[in-house]
Amino acid sequence: MTRIYVGNLPFSATEDSVRALFSKHGTVEKVSLITDRDTGRPRGFGFVEMSSADAARAIQALNGVDLGGRPLRVNEAQERPRGGPPRRF
Repeated sequence: MTRIYVGNLPFSATEDSVRALFSKHGTVEKVSLITDRDTGRPRGFGFVEMSSADAARAIQALNGVDLGGRPLRVNEAQERPRGGPPRRF
C-alpha cells in the first residue's frame, strides 16, 4: 500500500470528490483530508492510500491537474519523523 500526498486542494474538496478523482486510476483504499484542530476548517491537503501500481499511475496522471481552479500537488507521502518536542537552541 502506498500513501499519496495531495496538496493545494481547494477548500471545497470533499473526501468523496477526491476519491472519485483518484478512482479513475485504480482502487482507492482510504482518503483522509486534514482539517484544522481548532476551527475544523480544511487545511487544503490530504492523503490517499492505493496499491503501489495504482498509486504510481495516479501520481503521474494527477500531479498538476486543475481541481477547483487550483493545480494539485500529488506525490508519494514522506514519513514524518516521530519524536519528542522540537529542539530549541
